[in-house]
Amino acid sequence: MEPAQKISRVLIAALRGGSGKTVVSIGLIAALARQGYIVAPFKKGPDYIDAGWLALAAGRPCHNLDPFLFSDACVKASFCRHSADADLSIIEGNRGLYDGLDAQGTTSTASLAKLLNTQVILCVDCTKTTRTMAAIILGCLHFDPMVNICGVILNRVAGARHERILRTSIESRCNVPVFGAIPKLRRQDFPERHMGLIPTPEHELAAGAVASAANAVSSHVDLERVVAAARRAAQIPLQVNEDEDASFRQTCIPPEPKSPAVVLESGKNLRIGVIRDSAFQFYYPENLDALRALGAEIVCLSPLLDSDLKGVHGLYMGGGFPETHAARLSENSAFRRRVKAAADSGLPVYAECGGLMYLGDVLVLEGETYPMAGVFPLVFGFFRRPQGHGYTIADVNQSNLYFPAGSRICGHEFHYSRVLEFRGRQSDLVFTMEKGRGIINGKDGLCHRNVLATYTHIHCLGVPGWAPAFVAAARDYQQQDGQ
Repeated sequence: MEPAQKISRVLIAALRGGSGKTVVSIGLIAALARQGYIVAPFKKGPDYIDAGWLALAAGRPCHNLDPFLFSDACVKASFCRHSADADLSIIEGNRGLYDGLDAQGTTSTASLAKLLNTQVILCVDCTKTTRTMAAIILGCLHFDPMVNICGVILNRVAGARHERILRTSIESRCNVPVFGAIPKLRRQDFPERHMGLIPTPEHELAAGAVASAANAVSSHVDLERVVAAARRAAQIPLQVNEDEDASFRQTCIPPEPKSPAVVLESGKNLRIGVIRDSAFQFYYPENLDALRALGAEIVCLSPLLDSDLKGVHGLYMGGGFPETHAARLSENSAFRRRVKAAADSGLPVYAECGGLMYLGDVLVLEGETYPMAGVFPLVFGFFRRPQGHGYTIADVNQSNLYFPAGSRICGHEFHYSRVLEFRGRQSDLVFTMEKGRGIINGKDGLCHRNVLATYTHIHCLGVPGWAPAFVAAARDYQQQDGQ
């Protein structure tokens, strides 16, 4: 076993989604950072947008903790590794505290709190309620006594009288302290879209929004009590399985910049392009670290701004919001042609969700048609309701560069787009969906030469073979191409 670690830690939970816990978590992290604390931010569950805001508040990457996508031991290893240099760690939960995949609460925020032996602060939306909130909190306290709810933050409080009744009712009936009461914030500080908050790269005033949240929390929450709660959790050291920690180190920790591992036998760096701008921004930090750990140099590319692929040997196209940038993506025909030509020539390309849509023929938005790269004979449309939402399980039933046939992939999908027309071959779809929607007819994982595109997002800690396979394919391409 690895030595036990004493980590000051606290988890921010809520009664349901939309309670404001993300904004409260952002405010807490930013307010504590202002005081000089080094805060390690974490997000429970498969989320990119909230994680981006938490990272901005902390001034360092936010890492996801997801017991569905990877093992409990790997969750612990990741948490301990990324908390090691911080004064305290703050985890934002997802949905309601006890909400999980089933009636037993599997993969719930509560189960994560127990796994990490962390204190829980309950953020409650107090809109149009007073004493009833005390009854609800009392229910949460008794529902699972193993969950350590150490305090409450009242959110969206209407005024002093409202706060007084809430605070008195909760503290007298529940025997749990109220750490603070936050009034309603201006909606324009944190604008929302169908998937939640607008991502930070698309929000011009993101830094100001974070500052507003920090001001609200500093003014209305007792930060000393929050820090004290986090430090109490440090009295329960976390033990990490040595094998899982070794696997985590091998998968996700990059070599030193001057290590020979980053230069191939040819003497030239292996370069993997990552499509990253305001249209494509959904990447887990560990996925990029895993590629770096295997010697790849990450080259950022933008289909909004760039005209060529800068000599990369592989291309990683993550998710995002191509629909909000459709006109600009379509107008950059030079980049679209480069991607199509490279894909046809055998460039290894791995694309998820938004990247999949970019590789199709066209996007149809409100009756307008926008040409895309044309690698796949797909027409996409967009709808008001989610067309795929939640965890996915995909069985790999055909050979491809990235996953062995016969293996199983756990991931997630969240998209408002859907395939309107598919003129390709069903045999080019190499995943069968046991859980989730996929691309079409219960299938996902569309292949063309060395390209694999899917609606399913993956995390490398759950599929540790993905990065080695991607880098090996890029290395083969480099050697064949002579670059």
